[in-house]
Amino acid sequence: MSDLNDPRVFFAAERTLMAWTRTSLTLMAFGFVVERFGLFSHMLSSNHSEPLQRGLSFWIGLSFIILGSLSSAVAVLQYRNVLQTLKPSEIPIGYFVNLGAFINIIVAILGAALTAYLFRGTLL
Repeated sequence: MSDLNDPRVFFAAERTLMAWTRTSLTLMAFGFVVERFGLFSHMLSSNHSEPLQRGLSFWIGLSFIILGSLSSAVAVLQYRNVLQTLKPSEIPIGYFVNLGAFINIIVAILGAALTAYLFRGTLL
C-alpha cells in the first residue's frame, strides 16, 4: 500500500498507462507499414505476373503488430496491479479509473483483429 495519500500517484500511473497505449499503437502502425512494404516492393518489381509471395517483411510486420497488442494488454495488467496498491484517498472521488484500461483493451483487441485479417489474407 502507498503511504503518500496523494492523488498524483494515481495520475502518474494513468500517465504511464497512456504512454504504453502510445507505444503499442506505434508498434502496430510500424508493423503494418513493414507488412505492406512487401506488397509495395512486389508492385515495383518487373514480375507482376507472379503471385505475391509473403516474405520476411510480412512476418516481421505481423510480429510488430502482435507485440503492440500484447504490450497493450500487459499494460492493463500492470495498471490494475498499481491501482490495488493505492488507498481510496489517493483516487479522486467520482473519477472513472477504468477508462484508460478500457481504451487499452480495445487497442489490444483491434490489434489482434488486424493480425487475424492480415494473416487470413495470406491464406486466401
